[in-house]
Amino acid sequence: MVTAISYDPRQNLNVRKDQHGIVVVEEIEGLIKVCNNGHVERPPIVPNVPPVSLPDITSKDVIFHSPTNLWSRIYVPNTSRNKLPLLVYFHGGGFSVGSAAWKCYHDFLSTLASKIGVVVMSVNYRLAPENRLPAAYDDGFHAIMWLKNQAMVNSKEQYWWSSKCNFSNMFLSGDSAGANIAYHVSIRLNSNNNNNLKPLCLKGLILIQPFFGGESRTHSEKYSVQPSYSALNLSASDTYWRMALPVGSNRDHPWCRPRFNSNNNMKLPSVLICISEMDILKDRNLEMCSVLADAGVKVEKQVYKGVGHAFHILHNSPLSQPRTQDMMSHMKAFIHNQ
Repeated sequence: MVTAISYDPRQNLNVRKDQHGIVVVEEIEGLIKVCNNGHVERPPIVPNVPPVSLPDITSKDVIFHSPTNLWSRIYVPNTSRNKLPLLVYFHGGGFSVGSAAWKCYHDFLSTLASKIGVVVMSVNYRLAPENRLPAAYDDGFHAIMWLKNQAMVNSKEQYWWSSKCNFSNMFLSGDSAGANIAYHVSIRLNSNNNNNLKPLCLKGLILIQPFFGGESRTHSEKYSVQPSYSALNLSASDTYWRMALPVGSNRDHPWCRPRFNSNNNMKLPSVLICISEMDILKDRNLEMCSVLADAGVKVEKQVYKGVGHAFHILHNSPLSQPRTQDMMSHMKAFIHNQ
């Protein structure tokens, strides 16, 4: 189905025509191609996989928002007899690509749920440019409200996972754009109008290489040496933001470059920020650590040496797997120490 897309040619440096005369207005090679007639192509660069039950993990897909037919994939460890923390996870992909069904996320979150002892809800949100921000933030908020309802009604349909879940011990997490979503959803949940989450209780945020930006370039954006097969470069980053932000906005928009101050951040729970040493986002992530701490938020940071963006799902470096194990250990300690 062709979807109408708002397009502002002033924002675009990549307009070109393909061999059929269709105007391609945005493209990240191998991931997404956007045409001005509303056609969007997302090549199947990563296979989608169904939920599967393993000896130590049960996973199933559930609808959490009927009006938009949004779903999530829930992972439950089979080995624990105790109620477990709840980790709500948002996948990366520049707000424009990716899925909770992508094999790389399914494998990572299956392992994560088993190794650190959590129930994981992996949220499949609407993608840009068909659904520009704040659509993904709205979807994240709907996911949390659905969880709140599940905690209150205790339905038989969801008993397979809800009975294992400690709803008063909830964490929001995600990588790259997903970490941006987790951050902005947490801000909305802690606003004056939405501060009553009971029986849910948000205990912390785990932001993995969070995707933020700005019009002015940081040192790591300009000069960092990217590992081979890096998941993010500066050109792709700019393209993602053009597709995701409201038409006519630039990268100083608060969804891209948040306005940190004590008034809107003091209520945030503890935050763990996971940073890749060779990521172009490194300086943005380090800055976020500093300004959140200055605003009174308890912040823990971990820097993973020798790896680039999305190392934990791409395994594109000999160091990826040991660094991923390190990150899972840090996530486990953070969750179980809150």
